[in-house]
Amino acid sequence: MKKRIGCLHAHYSNIDYIEIALSAYEVELSHFVDPGLMVRVMTDPKFTDSDAQSKVKEQVEWVVRSGVDAVLITCTNYIALLGELSTNVPIIKMDEPYFEALCQIDQPQTILFTNPDTVQGTMNRLQQYARSKQKTLNIEVQVIENTFALIMSGKKDEYQREVVNFLKKNHHRVVSVAQLSMVGAAKQVEHETSQTIINPLNTLVTSMVKQLNLKAKE
Repeated sequence: MKKRIGCLHAHYSNIDYIEIALSAYEVELSHFVDPGLMVRVMTDPKFTDSDAQSKVKEQVEWVVRSGVDAVLITCTNYIALLGELSTNVPIIKMDEPYFEALCQIDQPQTILFTNPDTVQGTMNRLQQYARSKQKTLNIEVQVIENTFALIMSGKKDEYQREVVNFLKKNHHRVVSVAQLSMVGAAKQVEHETSQTIINPLNTLVTSMVKQLNLKAKE
């Protein structure tokens, strides 16, 4: 029997990544998208963190009530805002398998972002996760400036070119990309340079297959 997974995204561009990544498994995906929430967080000073937290919890509860077997949250900001929420189905946070992979690395590493507004929440969660695993990380954070607006305005190809160009210039350390929107660029650079770039999509699929006991299509 197919597992029904409700996927909560902050932008439509994330849908294809999840669809392709899980296409080999017996799953039925339903996508719920609200790009307006993060736009409001970034532009409306009267919209407080508490308002944003309440909205994310409301969204997750809506997805749960749609009758899914699990909820997948792909937005790092949503995950940071949500905190802990008790539900009757598993809530899969895309960044946790990614954090686990980073905690396995002993040498200095660089994490790349395009959205500066996701950095603090993601890094706070990463440090909390590392402490829970009794790990000390040597991490440099870099933001690829002036690129996130491209993906938010639908300029996916231009966005990918900018991220690819940046990745090709920064290959002196262990590198990972923190956002799902950066995965395509990371995979392109891996293919063209043979450089390994950790991304949250690969780690997510491995974890989901194990956690939800997903079956491969025959």
